[in-house]
Amino acid sequence: MSLTPRLDLRQTQSLVMTPQLQQAIKLLQLNNIELAAFIEQELERNPLLERDETDRDAPAAEEAPPADTAAPEPERVVDALPGQAEETPLDVDYDNTWNNDSAADGGDGYATEWNGSTRGGGGGFEEGESSLEQTLTRDISLRDHLTGQLNMDLPDAADRLIGLHLMEMLDESGYLIGDLAEVATLLGCAPERVAAVLDRLQHFDPPGIFARSLAECLALQLREKNRLDPAMQALLDNLPLLARRDLPGLMRVCGIDAEDLAEMIAEIRALDPKPALVFDDAVAQPVTPDVLMRPAPGGGWIVELNSDTLPRVLVNSRYFTRVSGAAKGKDDKAYLNEQFQSANWLVKSLHQRATTILKVASEIVRQQEMFFQRGVQYLRPLVLRDIAAVIGMHESTVSRVTANKYMATPRGIYELKYFFTQAIAGANGGEAHSAEAVRHRIKSLIDAESAKDVLSDDKIVEILKGEGVDIARRTVAKYRESMKIPSSVQRRREKSISG
Repeated sequence: MSLTPRLDLRQTQSLVMTPQLQQAIKLLQLNNIELAAFIEQELERNPLLERDETDRDAPAAEEAPPADTAAPEPERVVDALPGQAEETPLDVDYDNTWNNDSAADGGDGYATEWNGSTRGGGGGFEEGESSLEQTLTRDISLRDHLTGQLNMDLPDAADRLIGLHLMEMLDESGYLIGDLAEVATLLGCAPERVAAVLDRLQHFDPPGIFARSLAECLALQLREKNRLDPAMQALLDNLPLLARRDLPGLMRVCGIDAEDLAEMIAEIRALDPKPALVFDDAVAQPVTPDVLMRPAPGGGWIVELNSDTLPRVLVNSRYFTRVSGAAKGKDDKAYLNEQFQSANWLVKSLHQRATTILKVASEIVRQQEMFFQRGVQYLRPLVLRDIAAVIGMHESTVSRVTANKYMATPRGIYELKYFFTQAIAGANGGEAHSAEAVRHRIKSLIDAESAKDVLSDDKIVEILKGEGVDIARRTVAKYRESMKIPSSVQRRREKSISG
C-alpha cells in the first residue's frame, strides 16, 4: 500500500447551530432583567430597530371642559413675600400689623420661603447655601456611626489612628478579625496600647461590636445591661454545652438550678449575635413575575404573560426602504440587509420566547392544579420530561424556560422550578408523592408535637407509612436537617427549657 497524497469526496450531515438559533436559545433562558439589558444593547447597535412606544393599556382620554366653563386660575409662579397680601394697601400701619412671622412675634421669619432663600435668585450667593438634594435622608453606615464615636471618645490622635485601623478589620457581622500583635507591629506601638484602644472601642454602640468571638460579643452586650455575673460568664464559657442542649451539665458548671438556667438562656436568646447587621443597607430587590395567574370567573385558571416585562421592539421597515434606496455602495447595502435580517429574527425570537413560556406555564398550572386549590401538601411529583412530552418540546428547552422565571399565583410568587420535585414511592404500590409535599408534612408533624410527645425520626417514618408514603429513616433525617430542624433529643431539651 503506497502512502501518497490523494483527494477524497465525502458527503456527511451534521447539525450546526446558526447564530440566529444561538440567539434564540440565549433569549429563552434570560430573565426579564437580563432580557431588558440585551434589548437595550440591540437598540443601540441596530439602527433598524425601534422601541414600540404605544401604550397597550392606555386609559381613555379625559373629556375637555365645556366652553362656557370658567378657566381655572393659573398657578402662581412666584410666592408672595412673608406676610405680604395680594394687593397691599398704601395706608396700612405696618407697626400694628401682626403676621406671626417676624422674629419679634416669635416666628423664625421663614414661613413661606424654603430655607430663607432659593437657588434661583432672591437670596444670597454663599457657597454654603443648602440645596434640596442635601435635605434628602440617607441611612448612616456602620463606619460613619463608629467614626463619630471615635472622634468624640478618643482625644489622642494616635489612639484614633489605632481605632481607625481596627475599624478596617471588622467583618460584616461586626467581629474583629486579625491579631492585635500584628497591628502593634504594623503601627509601631506597644501591644498594650492597642489592647487599651480595643477596650474603649468595645464600649461603642451597637453593643457587642469589636468582639473577637461569639462569647465575647454576648458578654459585651450583657455587660451593657449589667447582667454579666459569674454564673452568666460560666454559661458563656460553655456555649458548646448550650448548643448540645446539655442542661444538666450547664447547671453543674454554673452552679444554678433549672429555673435560673431557663432565665439565663432566655436572656442570651434576646441578644444580637451579629450587631453590625443593624446597619446593613442592602436593599432586597423585588421579584417581578414573568407569568400572571388568576382564577377564571367560570372556573379554571387564566394564565397570561406579564405585559410589563415583555420587550416592545419593532422593525422600522419604512426607514429601511428609504436608506436602502439611497445606499450606493455594495458594503452599505450588505450592512443594511444584515441588520434588517437581524432585526426581523430578533422580533421573531422574542415572539417565540413569549409563546414558549406561556405553553410551559399553562401546562404546569394544569399539572399542579390541586396545589393551587388546596396547598403544598397536594403538590404532585413532576419532572421536565412530563412537561416536554405534552407540549412537544425537548427537555432542555423546558429547562431553559423555567430557569429564573417566576409566576404570580393566588398562593404567592413561585419560581417555575419550584413545581418540579422528585417522586417518593407510595406504600403498598400506591400513588407516588412529591418530595416537597413530604417535606411539608414532616415540618407540620414536628410543629404540632408537644413537650411530652416529641417525635423521633422512626416515629415520623411510621406515621408517614400509615399515610401511604414509603420513606426511609435517613430520608426523613435528610429532609429535617435541610429545614434546620434539630433532632428529637435536642427538641426535647428545648421544650423542657421553654416549659
